[in-house]
Amino acid sequence: MWNRAAPLAAVLVLAACRAQPAEPRFPSAHRDVAPIVGSTFSTEDARDRAGEAEEVMELAGVKPGMSVADVGAGEGYYTVRLARVVGAKGRVLGEDIVPEVRDGLSDRIQRERLDNVAVKLGSADNPMLPTASFDRVFLVHMYHEVTSPYAFVWHLRDGVKADGLVVVVDANRPVKQHGMPPAELKCEFKALGLEPVKFSVLSGGDVYLMAFRLAAPRPAPDKIRPCKA
Repeated sequence: MWNRAAPLAAVLVLAACRAQPAEPRFPSAHRDVAPIVGSTFSTEDARDRAGEAEEVMELAGVKPGMSVADVGAGEGYYTVRLARVVGAKGRVLGEDIVPEVRDGLSDRIQRERLDNVAVKLGSADNPMLPTASFDRVFLVHMYHEVTSPYAFVWHLRDGVKADGLVVVVDANRPVKQHGMPPAELKCEFKALGLEPVKFSVLSGGDVYLMAFRLAAPRPAPDKIRPCKA
């Protein structure tokens, strides 16, 4: 027997599918992308002896009571140190895109009883930060591994307060060598409406810090003008 409801159901399903908004399309990276080599690249004792974290937090103006995000947190080297600086009245979000790494970081936070830290799983092109929540968003030795930089920064800037900063720490060397030339970094962030307000070469090497503020409205994805390699 012919089911009169079947054609109508098919039409309704098709209409519902058509009503779904299309996913925004972002420009692809017009440069190399470094492979992820692991959640850590040195022992914490060695990094402490180099003093990078303390120098970075001082240059970035991290103070007690601030809300900060450590995007691409890995095993939490910066996360736990940021937690000590912002103190009990501050908040830290540690984010990573690998579930096992996120779980390991969560275990560490519980072991060290850091009540001012939360842990979150993001995705490769979206750190999924709460809107307008952070005084500082840190991208430490990880931006050169971001596969879709325009989508990533487009989403990331949502989480920054109007007077907040995005703080990038990277090495001044080619992306294939796990670095990010400062000129390329400035160009990509400018394409998303961010401008640099601070640049400092860190002590003892080719590592630098560049801090950005929100300087222009976020462009529509199809209006982003990608940088040339």
